[in-house]
Amino acid sequence: MMNHTTHSSVAAPPDQLVAPPIAMFTTFVHPEAAQRVQAVLQSTFLSEGKLVKEFEARLSAELGMVHPAALNSGTSALHLALEVAGIGPGDEVILAPQTFIASAIVVVQVGATPVFADIQYETGNLDPADIEHRITARTKAIMAVHWGGYPCDLDEIHAIARRHGLFVIEDAAHAPGATYKGRAIGSISDFTCFSFQAIKHLTTGDGGALCALDPERARQVFRRRWFGIDRANSPISEIGEREYDLTDVGYKYHLSDYAAALGLANMEGFQERMSRRRALVRQYQTGLAGVPGLQLLRHQPDRESAHWLFGMHVENRLDFIRALKARGVAASVVHDGIDHNTLFGGKRPELVQQRRFDETQIHTPLHDDLSAEQVSYIIEVITQGW
Repeated sequence: MMNHTTHSSVAAPPDQLVAPPIAMFTTFVHPEAAQRVQAVLQSTFLSEGKLVKEFEARLSAELGMVHPAALNSGTSALHLALEVAGIGPGDEVILAPQTFIASAIVVVQVGATPVFADIQYETGNLDPADIEHRITARTKAIMAVHWGGYPCDLDEIHAIARRHGLFVIEDAAHAPGATYKGRAIGSISDFTCFSFQAIKHLTTGDGGALCALDPERARQVFRRRWFGIDRANSPISEIGEREYDLTDVGYKYHLSDYAAALGLANMEGFQERMSRRRALVRQYQTGLAGVPGLQLLRHQPDRESAHWLFGMHVENRLDFIRALKARGVAASVVHDGIDHNTLFGGKRPELVQQRRFDETQIHTPLHDDLSAEQVSYIIEVITQGW
């Protein structure tokens, strides 16, 4: 492809688009954030405290997360999920390579092996049909990455997991606020891991959360996020030392109160911002339907994406990127399949759909600062051809 023309000329971008260009991502910080964080700084109580508990309570009440433990990163959430699941040396975890390296590097960190299954070209998500034949006696878990915020086929994945006695760990770094068949992501699988990194829907600067459905595993998560010490049941003695007895390895993974203060501020209006994001996606979908050389990613009506990304497949991708850049619009691949890394065993040509995805996937801007007028302009640029 691609030099088709549907209009005589591309409309000049609105003044606000000339400088700076329309970025792929921005970081949303609520106007109340400075005041909330300032109050924490003035209190001088900066570590994990009441604000972390309040943040966790709101994640549960407003986003439907079950037993959310606030952590210092989404990567910490993934690692802690594997540890609490008892996954270690000699074990295997099946996952899709369409993700960031954090998903697989934590598997290596616990001494296990990431086993890559193919994806659905139409979604970027793990293909349930390519899982079962990869299961061995060493397989302990399936990690389902919700690519771009669009939930995986969880019913099919759970059915496979039940047949083989496997854990299901959702990597929901892109998916706070998403739902699957009416159920909130964070309330469905054994473990669900979220990221609150700077450009995610909800940021604490950097941070994450881990949901464990089983109450006993949830207690273990809360204990092991702070060295393995059960703070709630380890009183400080008269001589000033906390009384505890470590039984397993823990980590310094807890969130701080000043990060939680930023998160709490950014929780304000979250659902309204998500509604607006979804409206922009509908605008994109309507405006780009039927454009030659372009295929939108699939969205089924039984689930609601969190829409962290707006992705598509295009012919002549480099020309597409250059055409948009020339008109002041960013466009970017967001992660080629991570199986190409030597650490994970090198690129697997048998993952046919992943290799196709690597060649044609592209994403255009989608974030809280994006306006409907800017989306109209981006659509106009794309429909002009490349």
